[in-house]
Amino acid sequence: MPEAVPPFVIYLIGAALVPLLSGRVRQVAALLVPVLGMANFFLIDAGTHWTVPLLDFELILGRADARSLLFLNIFTVLSFVGILYILRDNRPLDLAAGLLYSGCAMGVVMAGDLVTLFLFWEMLTLGATLCLLARRTAASAQAAYRYLLVHVMGGVLLLAGLALHLAGGGSLAFDRIDLEGPGALLIFLGFGVNCAWPLLGAWLTDTYPEASIGGVVFMATFTTKTAVYVLSRTFPGEPSLIWIGMAMATIPIFYAVIENDLRRVLAYSLINQVGFMVVGVGLGTPLSLNGTYAHAYCHILYKALLFMSIGSVIYRTGRSKATELGGLYRSMPWTCLFCCVGAASISAFPLFSGFVSKSMIMSAAAGEGHTLVWLALLFASAGVFHHAGIKIPFFAFFSHDSGIRCQEAPLNQLLAMAIVAFLCVFVGTFPDAFLYPMLPHAEATYVPYTVGHVADQLSLLLFSALAFTLLMRAGLYPAEIRSTNLDADWLYRKGGRLAYRVFDPLLNGLNRAAARLVVGRIVPAVSRFFAHGPARFAAAALTPAWRIAGLSDDEISRRRDQVYLRCERGAFPIGVTACLAVFLLALLFIVSTLNHRH
Repeated sequence: MPEAVPPFVIYLIGAALVPLLSGRVRQVAALLVPVLGMANFFLIDAGTHWTVPLLDFELILGRADARSLLFLNIFTVLSFVGILYILRDNRPLDLAAGLLYSGCAMGVVMAGDLVTLFLFWEMLTLGATLCLLARRTAASAQAAYRYLLVHVMGGVLLLAGLALHLAGGGSLAFDRIDLEGPGALLIFLGFGVNCAWPLLGAWLTDTYPEASIGGVVFMATFTTKTAVYVLSRTFPGEPSLIWIGMAMATIPIFYAVIENDLRRVLAYSLINQVGFMVVGVGLGTPLSLNGTYAHAYCHILYKALLFMSIGSVIYRTGRSKATELGGLYRSMPWTCLFCCVGAASISAFPLFSGFVSKSMIMSAAAGEGHTLVWLALLFASAGVFHHAGIKIPFFAFFSHDSGIRCQEAPLNQLLAMAIVAFLCVFVGTFPDAFLYPMLPHAEATYVPYTVGHVADQLSLLLFSALAFTLLMRAGLYPAEIRSTNLDADWLYRKGGRLAYRVFDPLLNGLNRAAARLVVGRIVPAVSRFFAHGPARFAAAALTPAWRIAGLSDDEISRRRDQVYLRCERGAFPIGVTACLAVFLLALLFIVSTLNHRH
């Protein structure tokens, strides 16, 4: 039996080679990479693999346990689906970006030490930036620049935190870190940037809608989920994560309801769902952590499906705004069906994937006595049904008839969506046969299909649907209008301009004053000193001897001018130069002798 290789190796080699190929060969090679990755996955046994010495460190490229293998499993599946989805257009940048992004995410989840984690963490930024640039528009290029700036900042925070953590005697192991001291706090914030925490996560809704239709599938899969994974490794049970997750789960609902761009609606709902996972990490119980891993797995599936369905709409119509769409179920019935499967999954409808994962986290919150948290997550569940479960399929495929008549999505896109839709239903229907056995805490059992749970969830969904219907009929539901919603990035965009206006005159004023002092006065004075200093020193030393010799003031002035002239030309009598040399050598000898005696 062949031995497994580090998963990222397959993908990074593929990302480097695919752009060098062309035509059908490129398509076959691009699709073959995740196929090989899937075969390699089944060869990986639990344990520590592929250690590499580097300076005083030992890098662990493969730590295989229940947690890392679960994420590696879903990342491998989505890498295949994502490449299949974009295969028809055969664009080298799209394909290479997807493979690079996939390989780096796998490197993160398989890392066994903080140095390896950091290296692949930073490479994730490159993969995402290429997914944005692959759309080849001015807006996507600007979004890529902003994405790069934000994540470089996050990387600097993480690097500074790791340096302080190691300098303070912290372990290099990629394991639990106590949130104590500046190093741990900076690491915490560095992870928070990628996790899209409140005030740090406006980059997500800013950039995801500008990515290529395939690139956003990879972006929605990897960046925030790797952040959830590393948080679950390093800060499980950290209480502040409960409140951070609550804010993530609830606040984006209000934005998503009034947002017009459907891909931005999905971006807000992505933050909402990641909030559930962050709460699960913060609770830190076996059940909540199992819920976090299960929900990450299911969320990747249904979120990819929703982004792919809206991506296919964009592919055929060139539009993504609710005000410009509607009635597409006639032209794109299969895409509409797959979108509805994704909507049912994110809404946690029974028999769909979200139903068997989200409720684990809510049950853990209730079981630990966090009533307020449970109520917030219940509200968030109802809200996500409104803005993703209903709004996305309703305004894209039903609602008013926009008059758009187009072709169904290409076959490769339909196949990719069909695979994910099948997994959404299969995982949701048979969790005990597939998903739950992969979870790390086997002792934390959970039974989703009880009469009470099914009845509660159906009641929540039915009343939410009724509320949506009544609000629409009464004209009270927020109208879909062309607008720009202000997010948390407004604070630092405006704050940045204010800081510039304050510090520009202050700092540049100091700079100008320093320039006048240093360049205008000190530098010329020093220059004059070094230009005429030796002559003045020599003239001052010789003047007493000339006065003793009885020379007149005019003669002394004449001899001073001669000294200045000789210094300027460097023309001294050889005897004088020799005497000075002997004097300096004697001085050096005395100093050396004194130092030797001491």
